[in-house]
Amino acid sequence: MDRRAVLILGGLLACLAGLSALWLLQGLGDGNRGFILSLRATKLAALVVVAFAIGISTVLFQTVAANRVLTPSIMGFDALYVLLQTLLVASLGVAGFAGLPAGAKFLSEIALMTAMASGLFGILLLRGARDVPRMILTGVILGVLFRSLSSFVGRILDPNAYAVVQSVSFASFNKVQPDLLPVAMGVTALAGLAAWRMAPRLDVLALGRDPAVSLGLRHRGVVLQVLGLVAVLVSVSTALVGPVSFFGLIVAGLAHGLMRSTRHAALLPTAALSGAILLVGGQWLFERVLGQAATLSVVVEFAGGLFFLYLLLRGHIR
Repeated sequence: MDRRAVLILGGLLACLAGLSALWLLQGLGDGNRGFILSLRATKLAALVVVAFAIGISTVLFQTVAANRVLTPSIMGFDALYVLLQTLLVASLGVAGFAGLPAGAKFLSEIALMTAMASGLFGILLLRGARDVPRMILTGVILGVLFRSLSSFVGRILDPNAYAVVQSVSFASFNKVQPDLLPVAMGVTALAGLAAWRMAPRLDVLALGRDPAVSLGLRHRGVVLQVLGLVAVLVSVSTALVGPVSFFGLIVAGLAHGLMRSTRHAALLPTAALSGAILLVGGQWLFERVLGQAATLSVVVEFAGGLFFLYLLLRGHIR
């Protein structure tokens, strides 16, 4: 990693630390500071975990797909999560759904989404890693199928149950369970460390299949490892706060723009830190400046959609 990359990462880390301190300490007043700090620290941890998971997973997925306009959400993770919540509400009712143990539900959602992704990746890439476009197309089709099923089941729910489904169909950082954070933080940290240790192989993978194989890379094995990490990271983020579709696109674009390099040792931490700065800074802006006049997840999705259109119109497909 060169000196410029180190300086950029240091600046991003300092910016994140400053925003975190500002968001935690501003407006404490003379009330129960310990209780307020505890609530804010829980939300701050959730923001950072989600940013790290989405940022790293998006960079990894774009490397495998060799396309800068794709994100892991295209594989149907978000749609599967919404379908799962819809089926749970339809089968258990509002009271039964609310009474589900948070920890068991969280782990079950991660296991189900990871298993689905691993099965899809393994089947389509079993004969070699040339089927990445087919895998992506299959993910798109499955996403449409899951959304259609969710819509169908939602039509037979009563209004109260449907309102519950709608409330969990969008990302929310205000309903994070503190008991879930240690597991989410541990899994994200391990997956992020594994991805960073793979950085030299990711640099070779980004060259394309034929050049990578000619350089001695076990292409299929590396692709499966990377997609496994993507599945775990996206599953943790989605199960923790809900689906976030376009945020990764913004973060990955910022990482490439700041670093102006294809070195994953620099891209991965830059994407993670940039995402954390955007989420923490955005949450501070909406809570302290705008007085909750807007919802962060909605603004992020809107900005991400515009950025997606920009990339398409400019032809930035790599």
